[in-house]
Amino acid sequence: MPTNDPELADWIRGVAATQDPRVGPNTPVVPLVTRGLATRPVAPEHSQVFICAGVIVKLHGAGTDRDRLTRRLHGIGATDMDRLWIQPLRYAPLPAPNDRLATVWPRVTVLSTIETPPWADVGALLARLHRMPLLDDLPRLGGHSRLARAIAFLRTSGRDDLARLADYGDGLAATLAELPLATLAHGDFHLGQLGHTPLRRSWKLLDVDDFGIGDPAWDLARPAGFWAAGLLDDDAWATFLDAYRAAGGPAVPPDGDPWPALDLPARAAVLVAAVQALRTPNSGEVAAQLLAACARMQTG
Repeated sequence: MPTNDPELADWIRGVAATQDPRVGPNTPVVPLVTRGLATRPVAPEHSQVFICAGVIVKLHGAGTDRDRLTRRLHGIGATDMDRLWIQPLRYAPLPAPNDRLATVWPRVTVLSTIETPPWADVGALLARLHRMPLLDDLPRLGGHSRLARAIAFLRTSGRDDLARLADYGDGLAATLAELPLATLAHGDFHLGQLGHTPLRRSWKLLDVDDFGIGDPAWDLARPAGFWAAGLLDDDAWATFLDAYRAAGGPAVPPDGDPWPALDLPARAAVLVAAVQALRTPNSGEVAAQLLAACARMQTG
């Protein structure tokens, strides 16, 4: 469904036209909204993504720091990062309407909810990212900030059960502030962060908002947490973990029990996913599943 804001649509067409000559005054501007399983995102959080011909224009959340976003864009443009990450069409954010920032990307194919997720490819892809040399001047990964925003939402929700969940989140955040290991990391990895260009089937990473230096366990946290909560089957989890280990991923030991490294990030990932679902219209069933998982993790 095209966006219902004519001025915004015209602005997006103007940006897209600088990259794709097919864009004209009547080219559709379509919001990208993903819906599906609990293990996949239901919508971008705090941001809006629009498709216009062969271009994707992303409006980043209000208050996004221009300097950090620019450093992240430059980071994924570093040597050999193009093997791992879909590259932007320009490596600097644009000023957008309503004091927002925008980035511009090629249109890519994303993982469909009816496709079998490529868990082996995902595990190897993340391991390669985590083994890349550290980059100068890259911010800390954004998982900590995402958790803090989730806790703030829970605390101000007006619901007693969610306020108690915020207290649980505070405990996680305090422990996770300690950094056991520092590598490059995506910072908000889930199945919606995979894409490929029309002519190449190899999966690459999307979304630079939380890319940074930090504990690589954050990138394994969502699959791990959903598996622990019974939302991801054993075969999928084992395939993902085995591929990550086979590719030399440093977030977990090469063999043995991975859970000491993953337990707290996994709990945080499920909490953040529950808040994202709560804040998304028509996602009540997914939110209920994830809140129930949080309750089980609190007592587990």
